[in-house]
Amino acid sequence: MSAMPTIAETVTVAALTLKSHSESPRLDAELLLGKVLRLSRASLIARDNEAVTPADELQFAELISQRAHGVPIAYLTGNREFWSLPLTVTPDVLVPRPETESLVQHALELLPAGDACSVLDLGTGSGAIALSLATERPRWTITGVDLSPQALSVAAENAAALDLPHIAWRLGSWFDAVPGERFHLIVANPPYIGASDPALLKLKAEPAMALTSGPTGLESLSVIIAQAPQHLHARGWLVLEHGSTQATDVSQLLNQRGFAAIRTFPDFSGKPRITLGIHTQH
Repeated sequence: MSAMPTIAETVTVAALTLKSHSESPRLDAELLLGKVLRLSRASLIARDNEAVTPADELQFAELISQRAHGVPIAYLTGNREFWSLPLTVTPDVLVPRPETESLVQHALELLPAGDACSVLDLGTGSGAIALSLATERPRWTITGVDLSPQALSVAAENAAALDLPHIAWRLGSWFDAVPGERFHLIVANPPYIGASDPALLKLKAEPAMALTSGPTGLESLSVIIAQAPQHLHARGWLVLEHGSTQATDVSQLLNQRGFAAIRTFPDFSGKPRITLGIHTQH
């Protein structure tokens, strides 16, 4: 009878399996084995000479197989960190991306920290953006909107876990969820991938309606920009995340709807992905 493999050996073999399926194969293997063994990554590494039982090895092998078939690591572990917040993530929501943290950063700079400002997060998903803003700005009144009841359930669960009960969660398509309401700041990370973009193939495990809304990828952005003026106070801001090739189109759409001070900012990897503008009343 052969000896049971150690934690270190198990991670090494799994990392080799994931080498062509992940940008961080060893980290993925450590996170997934940590989930099976109910250990933090630090504890896992500290115990790397301990044996892995056949039952745990079997459970781990199933997770590695799912990861190799493109299931995001966050869905397999059930969580993802965003803006230093631990968030629950399920297949009902888009996995929060690091580049979206730059949207949060720019949004925070637009309004006075101490003022009681009203903020709308369209397509909130896991609640990542709304929760990040609420953490940094306790005096802001924040509303998160999503078309998916399942996504709103995840967002509300995250709000409860983070003790941020003052966020309002609304079900509906974009501004349909907030009829007649106006805000000082509207933020959105809408679906912006074109329907025929090959990038979608790598994202097939994530909810399609959070990724694409039409042939060009500009469809949701266009709707939001067109309707935002009716829901912004004078001198209110609209901040949008978009694809790295869409900055010019988004800027033009904002300009056509009377927005001023239009600026585009790079995400943390240097790609132009955040565009914002201020609503000027005529």
